[in-house]
Amino acid sequence: MKELYFAESTLAGHQVAAVLTAVRRLCWEAAAILRAYARGDTPPFGYPPILSVDEDPKGPVTAADLAVNEHLIKGLQSAFPAASWAILSEETTGQWPADQAIANDWLWILDPLDGTKDFLQGTGEYAVHLALVHQQRPALGVVLLPELDELWFGWLDPDGIEPPVAWKEAPDGERHAPSLSGRTALSSLIPVTSRSHRDDRLEQLMTSLPIASGIARGSVGGKVASILRGETDLYISLSGKTAPKDWDMAAPEAVLLAAGGAFTHADGRPLLYNTGDFRQAGCLIASHGPAHQVLCDAAAAAMARIDPAAAL
Repeated sequence: MKELYFAESTLAGHQVAAVLTAVRRLCWEAAAILRAYARGDTPPFGYPPILSVDEDPKGPVTAADLAVNEHLIKGLQSAFPAASWAILSEETTGQWPADQAIANDWLWILDPLDGTKDFLQGTGEYAVHLALVHQQRPALGVVLLPELDELWFGWLDPDGIEPPVAWKEAPDGERHAPSLSGRTALSSLIPVTSRSHRDDRLEQLMTSLPIASGIARGSVGGKVASILRGETDLYISLSGKTAPKDWDMAAPEAVLLAAGGAFTHADGRPLLYNTGDFRQAGCLIASHGPAHQVLCDAAAAAMARIDPAAAL
């Protein structure tokens, strides 16, 4: 992949290149922390050696979640002490007022361990999500897949001057462009689905679409990465009793959009972040792009039959 060059572009007043350098280092350090916990080794940087697990109404929270959360937040604060951005993490939502958008124009949205159940079960299908959002839309997204040694970036210039760009980095710095599939016919599109977040409505929706058989993956970041590699073509999230949150979707969406894909509600509305409601409710469709409108139309029609009262 050709050398990246961001000219004079900035993020919250900081050079894009400087932000990428700091994020790159912090993410590979986070990968080392997570892999150590996953293997029962002593984690680096002085974090607790025991993988404790606390039960929370939202799901299990491990010492690995908390260590990566602290490492990334403190790392960003140390690298950019005067930055005007705020940092919202899944693990620190309680510090913000409920039902109220965070006032900062620039906001980091962090999920230090997306796919905690997969992490605990040893599937390796877990991820770290980090996105920088500007006025409710992502400008930079980062998805780290520690067990695959993949660090995905997506840059979306909020000023609209520079073209979007997405790429994958290895620990040695080697970069590769995404390789979205060339499949266009609905019958050939391969979905990626969740192992743990499925209900009867989603099953009905998936079987109603004239698409190929799919594969299951753990984290949202891992699902979107399978689209970026061309292994799959679409992912559908349908909220029921619970809904995904900003930190589940912001970083994967940014990378997918920067790669030329699409990520919207089934009625075509864009995803918005920092609205005062952390939930990303409704029928959300991520795809490699060419058949996105057809997929949205088919999903909306199917939902009108399956659950007419459901919000899209």
